[in-house]
Amino acid sequence: MSVTQLKNYAEGKWVTAKKEGDILYNAITGNAIYTASSEGLDFGAMMQYARKVGGPALRKLTFQERGRMLKALAMHLLDKKEDFYKISAYTGATRIDSWVDIEGGIGNLFANASLCRQFPNETFYVDGEAAKLSKNGTFIGHHIMVPREGVAIHINAFNFPVWGMLEKIAVNLMAGVPAIVKPATLTSYLTEAVFAEIIKSNILPEGSLQLICGSARGILDTIETQDVVTFTGSAETGRKLKSHPRIVSEGVPFNLEADSLNCCVLGPDVAPGMPEFDIFIKEVVREVTTKAGQKCTAIRRIIVPADKIEDVQIALGKRIKSTTLGDPSVEGVRMGPLAGISQRNEVRERVQQLAKTQDIVIGDIDHFEVIGADKEKGAFLPPLIFLNTDPFVQTDCHNIEAFGPVSTIIPYTGIQEAIELAKMGKGSLVASLVTQDDSIAKEFVLGAASMHGRILVLNNDCAKESTGHGSPMPLLVHGGPGRAGGGEEMGGKRGVLHYMQRTAIQGSPTTLTHIFNIYQQGGKQTETTIHPFKKYFEELQVGDTLITAKHTVTEADITNFANVSGDNFYAHMDATSLEGTIFEGRVAHGYFILSKAAGLFVDAKKGPVLLNYGIDECRFTKPVYPGMTIGVKLTVKEKVDQEKRSEEDIAKGIVKWLVDVYDQTGETVAIATILTMVKKIDQN
Repeated sequence: MSVTQLKNYAEGKWVTAKKEGDILYNAITGNAIYTASSEGLDFGAMMQYARKVGGPALRKLTFQERGRMLKALAMHLLDKKEDFYKISAYTGATRIDSWVDIEGGIGNLFANASLCRQFPNETFYVDGEAAKLSKNGTFIGHHIMVPREGVAIHINAFNFPVWGMLEKIAVNLMAGVPAIVKPATLTSYLTEAVFAEIIKSNILPEGSLQLICGSARGILDTIETQDVVTFTGSAETGRKLKSHPRIVSEGVPFNLEADSLNCCVLGPDVAPGMPEFDIFIKEVVREVTTKAGQKCTAIRRIIVPADKIEDVQIALGKRIKSTTLGDPSVEGVRMGPLAGISQRNEVRERVQQLAKTQDIVIGDIDHFEVIGADKEKGAFLPPLIFLNTDPFVQTDCHNIEAFGPVSTIIPYTGIQEAIELAKMGKGSLVASLVTQDDSIAKEFVLGAASMHGRILVLNNDCAKESTGHGSPMPLLVHGGPGRAGGGEEMGGKRGVLHYMQRTAIQGSPTTLTHIFNIYQQGGKQTETTIHPFKKYFEELQVGDTLITAKHTVTEADITNFANVSGDNFYAHMDATSLEGTIFEGRVAHGYFILSKAAGLFVDAKKGPVLLNYGIDECRFTKPVYPGMTIGVKLTVKEKVDQEKRSEEDIAKGIVKWLVDVYDQTGETVAIATILTMVKKIDQN
C-alpha cells in the first residue's frame, strides 16, 4: 500500500503536519505504510481550546447525559469494528489480539456509561455522608465533587492503541473533563482510525477530544493547576515526565502506569493431573503469546514449587511448541510479530542481558519458523522461556523486562518464599495464584497485596468464567505500586472521581439541601397538602414532606407481627428473658415499626408511583414499647432520572424518600431511605 501521512485533530479541525515525520511500518512485511508528525501544532492553543470550548460543554451535561453519550459512542464504534480489525492487522496482531484491544476498549465505554446509575442526575457528585458539626444540628459539613476545569493529557503506549485511548477517555468524559490523546507513534495509525470515527459520529461536544499522532514534546510546558496527566509506558520515561517542573509547580495530578515484572504462582498444593495444573499452564502460555507478549500485564516470572519445575517445563514446552508463529492472516497462525523492528531489536537486547544470569530452556532466539512471512523483514520473535535456579542471588529476572514473548521459570520452597519472590518485582500491576487451597490463597493475598495492584486467584471453580491474568477490568482499578508506577486507572466510580475536585462544604442543612439538591436531615421541609404519591416525577421537589397521622403501639401489634413474620425473637415475645438486656419490657420489632410507617405514609390508590424499588439505609435508633405513639415525616430526599430502555418503556425516575419515624417526644426511633419508581408526565 502507498504511504499515508497521518493527521492530527486540533482545535476542532484535522491538521496535516508541515513535515512527514516518522515512518511507520507494517509489522509483518516491514513495508512503510504511514508517516506521523506533529510539526506546526500549537500545543498551548490546543490546551486553551479544550479548557475554553470542550470543558464548559462537558460540564453542562449531567452524569446521566454523559452516560448516554458514552453508550451512543460505544454503539457507533462497535458498528465500525471490522474496519478497525483490518488496520490492526498491520500491528502484527492476531484476531484475538485485536479483539482484546478493539472490543475490549469499546467495552470500557459501555462499562463507564453504566456508571451513571451510581451518580445523580446532576453535573456534580455529593461524596459520602454529612458530618454533624454542632450540638443541635443547625451547622453541618459535607463533601461535593465537581469536574476539574482543565484538560486530561493522555500519553499512551504502543501495545494497545485502541484500548489505551478508550479506557482513559471513557473516565475523563464521564467526569466532564476534555482530553488530548497522544498515542505512541509506532501504532498511532490505528488510534487515528478510531479517533476519526469518534469525530465523524458528532456524539461528543466540540472540544471534548483532540489528537496528536506525532511527538508531543513540549506539551507539559503548557499545563496548569486544573489539568491531569496520565502516562502509560516505560518507568524511566514516566519518572522523567513526572518530575517536569510544571507538574511540580502547578501541583498537577500525574498518573503513571509502567510496565512491570508480573508473576504467576503455582500453588504448592497443585500437582500434574489436577485441573489447576492445566489451568496454570494455559494461563502462562496465553500471557506469553497474546499480543506477542507485548502487554504491561504479561507474565514475566513463572514461580513454581521446586519439586514441580521439571513437570512445568515439560508441559510449557509441549504447549508452546504448538504455537505457530507468522502472518496472522494465514489460517492456523496463533502468534504474530512484535509491533515493529525497533521493538524486536530492543527485546533481543534484553534477552541477551537476561541470558547472562539464566538459561533459555524453551525456544531459540535465532532458529525458528515463520509461516506466510519473512522473519527478517517482519518483527518476529519466538516465545522464549528461561530457567533461573538461584532467583535470590541471580536477580536480573526481577529487574530486567523483555517486553515480548519472554518469561522466566523460578523455583520456590514454601508459600512464604513464593510471596517474597513475587514482591522482588518491586511493585507489579498483577500477580496470579493458581491453587485449590483457600488457606494458601489467603496467606498469599495478604502477604503479597502491598506490592501488587491486582491479584487473581484461579482454581477450577472460576477458571471457565475468569477473564484471566492479563485482563484489567473497567470496574476494578488498574495500576500498581513501586515499579508499576504507583498510579491507578479505571476502577469504576473511583476512576471518575480522579478527574474531579473534592471540596468540603459547611453550612446549615437547609442551605446544603439547596446547593446539593439532596435533602439534608434537619433542613427545612415543605409540608405538602397533596399526598406526594399523587405527584408525578416532575412535580415532586426535594424537601416536599408528608406528616402522617399517628399510631399507638400495642402488645397485640407485636404479637400479630410475630405471627405473620415468624420472628419470635425473645426480646419481642418473652418478657421473662429480658434481665441483663437493654430492654425494659417487650419491644416492638424494628421491621414492624418500618412496616407500620409504610402503612401510615402510603396512599393506596393507583397513581404515578409504580413500585417500591428498595431500601438504601435503615436504622432503628430507639426501642419502641407498647403504649408509645409513633408518626412519620416522609420527605423527598433525592430524584434520579432514568433512561427509557425502548420506545414502549414507561418514562420514569427513581425518588429517594427519607422516612423519619418519631415517637410522642419527637425523638427519632427509626430512620430509612426508601426508593420508589415514579411515572413522568412527559412520556416522550
